[in-house]
Amino acid sequence: MTIQARAATGAPRRATYQDVLDAPPHKVAEIVGGALHAHPRPLPRHAVVGSYMGIEIGGPFSRGKDGPGGWWIIDEPELHFGDDILVPDIAGWRQERMPELPKTPFFTLAPDWICEILSPSTRRLDLGAKRDIYARERAAYLWLLDPDPCTLEAYKLRDGGWALIDSLAGDVQVSLPPFDAISFPLQSLCPWAG
Repeated sequence: MTIQARAATGAPRRATYQDVLDAPPHKVAEIVGGALHAHPRPLPRHAVVGSYMGIEIGGPFSRGKDGPGGWWIIDEPELHFGDDILVPDIAGWRQERMPELPKTPFFTLAPDWICEILSPSTRRLDLGAKRDIYARERAAYLWLLDPDPCTLEAYKLRDGGWALIDSLAGDVQVSLPPFDAISFPLQSLCPWAG
């Protein structure tokens, strides 16, 4: 349906990549199901949790420091899946699947692992439509990290849907697929929770 036909019928205009590019710089813009979603930049606790997760996972898996290496771990990559444009908090690709980084400012290959940090402004989208798109695109693992309270749920894609691997809270060690070659304290991600 053309934009003119949509306007004549009252149907909403589908967002385009230009809408993402035109979003204010202090917003994270995504397109989900044809609708533009623009969220404020993360609050400090959200940003700290994301940074600390990147440190815990990135050193051993992206850089091979005290771990196996072999991954690209990237903060806020822009993912293009058809008309959907998503920006997870952190994502990782096995280098055997993606030997080189793309030369575009976005990725079209689904990550092997995605970590969404839940916040009031994005929780509904992260737990709903984005989660469904990640399954549709066959991302292998999805972690949902909530900074308040400090909890982590890990899922594996199984038969087209998300199967819970484990749900962690409190004073516990994190050693979950696909990063179960290492272990770190959950509370190291949320220093205010200890």
